[in-house]
Amino acid sequence: MKKLFGNIGGLKASHIRKLENLYRRRLPPQFLISFELARDISRLSHEIRRQIGLLINRQGRIAYVIVGDHQKILIPDTSDYRVAPGRLRGLRCIHTHLGNEPLTTDDFTDLALLRLDIMAAITMTEAGYFHKAHVGYILPKSIYGKPFQILSPLNPQDLDIGCLDLIQSLETELAHATSLYEADTGKERALLVSVTTAYRKTAMSSLEELEDLALSGGIDVAEKILQLRRKVNPRFLMGPGKLQELIILALQKSVTLIIFDQELNPSQIRSITDQIDLKIIDRTQLILDIFAQRAQTREGKLQVELA
Repeated sequence: MKKLFGNIGGLKASHIRKLENLYRRRLPPQFLISFELARDISRLSHEIRRQIGLLINRQGRIAYVIVGDHQKILIPDTSDYRVAPGRLRGLRCIHTHLGNEPLTTDDFTDLALLRLDIMAAITMTEAGYFHKAHVGYILPKSIYGKPFQILSPLNPQDLDIGCLDLIQSLETELAHATSLYEADTGKERALLVSVTTAYRKTAMSSLEELEDLALSGGIDVAEKILQLRRKVNPRFLMGPGKLQELIILALQKSVTLIIFDQELNPSQIRSITDQIDLKIIDRTQLILDIFAQRAQTREGKLQVELA
């Protein structure tokens, strides 16, 4: 039997068996989730007083069963489902909310960070009966500054949303954007990012210099992003909202590389790459890469590597 993920400590053996048996279920690809499965996870979630999450692939198979606490689930490592630039993960997340709340900030953060196909929350009545399904997904292009589309809450009889067609349509739009940017084969496409406490004029001047450097290194610049902060986040430089925005923009712009104007330490690079499945470099590394491109002799290349 496949592994259960998350907070399973203290559960009864009967509950463990019910959770494990969820892996046996199969869903019609066009349904967000079947009524029977939504009903069953609502009842089980109500019984154990913990959220239950399912990561479902595009064939309608359940790839991960996750148990959370009363307020949230923690999605495990999904690196088996690798994503390419301009593509989604190939997994949709359906999870229960014990109250009657719609999608939360945490839900949208997971949707963006993991580049999930769809995020949905199943709400229930006080008696544990399936009530509504709240559904959101990333837009290929932001509309009026909104990066997500949120559907009207779905009733139990409205779960056939053309799920697979919807996902394929989203990826077709993303792939179209990607094809426009892939005319220059092998060329990196980058977002330039500055997170700083400096004055705006100074920061913009530095960001424009970074753009000139990137262009001189043969990199296509998709967009420049500036965030002025009173205090820089020691782990990610930026706040969680800006990080989410960065991830969605990278997806929409088919970006392969993110270049920070500020120098990053190894810990910061690891923290950011844990959240963004893209290559991350800073200004110093960009300059070294440009020197390496132009170093013709073996000695010159060695000097760059030593630097």
